[in-house]
Amino acid sequence: MEKVVEYIVSQLVDNKSSVKVTTEQVDDKTIITVKVAKEELGRVVGRGGKNAQAIRILVHSLAAKNGLDSGKIIIKFE
Repeated sequence: MEKVVEYIVSQLVDNKSSVKVTTEQVDDKTIITVKVAKEELGRVVGRGGKNAQAIRILVHSLAAKNGLDSGKIIIKFE
């Protein structure tokens, strides 16, 4: 999932080297943290959070397709 999120976010920003995606396991949840430069954060999140929500929907769909519990995947944007 980390590579998919990194690819999507890198397509949204101008400075692709500023994109850092990390994954950590906390209890039974998977937390995917996306870090970009402050000036790029608006593009990633989108107006009203629409881009962020679309990324979450894609990741949850991929998780469900692969038999994972999509409710246990959290994506944070920083």
